[in-house]
Amino acid sequence: MNQLQALKQYTTVVADTGDFLQLAQYKPQDATTNPSLILKAVKKPEYLPLLRETVATHSKATMEEQMDRLIVRFGCEILAIIPGRVSTEVDARLSFDTSATVARAQRIMALYQAQGVTKERVLIKIAATWEGIQAAAHLQHQGICTNLTLLFAYAQAVACGQAGVTLISPFVGRIYDWHKKAAGADWDESARSGAQDPGVISVTQIFNAYKCHGIATEVMGASFRNLGQITALAGCDLLTISPDLLAQLEACRDPLPKALDAHAPVHTELPWPHLNEADFRLALNQDAMASEKLAEGIRAFCTDAVQLETLMKA
Repeated sequence: MNQLQALKQYTTVVADTGDFLQLAQYKPQDATTNPSLILKAVKKPEYLPLLRETVATHSKATMEEQMDRLIVRFGCEILAIIPGRVSTEVDARLSFDTSATVARAQRIMALYQAQGVTKERVLIKIAATWEGIQAAAHLQHQGICTNLTLLFAYAQAVACGQAGVTLISPFVGRIYDWHKKAAGADWDESARSGAQDPGVISVTQIFNAYKCHGIATEVMGASFRNLGQITALAGCDLLTISPDLLAQLEACRDPLPKALDAHAPVHTELPWPHLNEADFRLALNQDAMASEKLAEGIRAFCTDAVQLETLMKA
């Protein structure tokens, strides 16, 4: 048994890609996309026709609608291959606008339903800002499932749990990146790897807090840099993994024990506060890593959305 097969015994494996032609090889249950992944895909010759066809068919629609139609087209192609759900992201430029995020999510879901896709197979992906979390709460009440992304802080996880979101995506690799850069020459890779990796520690703490406090929201580790981060989280509800790392898991036959267990008795030192908007913003502000990586992630997704629009206009 290779490590990918072993991991599937404990964890729902999710492919982190817009390159749907790669999906069948790894047989993931779910898949996630984002503006960066869609942009990367449409730059390849095999996917460019999808972009051209979408623009030609809906040339009279607004650019925002054309963008939504393109990402839904990718989502439908992915759903034809996987048995589970696809995460489709709302434009990151709406990350601080609750009502606009809700409206955009509703349109994306309507586009999926027009293609015969049921609500249960789609997760609307939203940045875990205060405004994004409130939008997710509205959508959940409407029966639209959400995936809160760009999550770096415990305060974000608590607010998402309060909002009853379906799933959160804490970013393991980006947390690791920040701490490694901050440590500079003092960084000790061997001492901060595996279970001691700062990103792994963050996800483990959130996972245990959710299970201890009875929070139904699923935890999906994301943004991995190496196999050690993945294997240290075996047993997490879900893990979304790039094709390159899926290939490495498939090629490795080392034993893979379960690291996290949702059904084992869990104790956590972390409290479960009720956070209002002021509490949330202060907690996020006090966490330099989380506030910096959240802002950086939104900026990057906004840049890629603009680049995707430029390609569509061309």
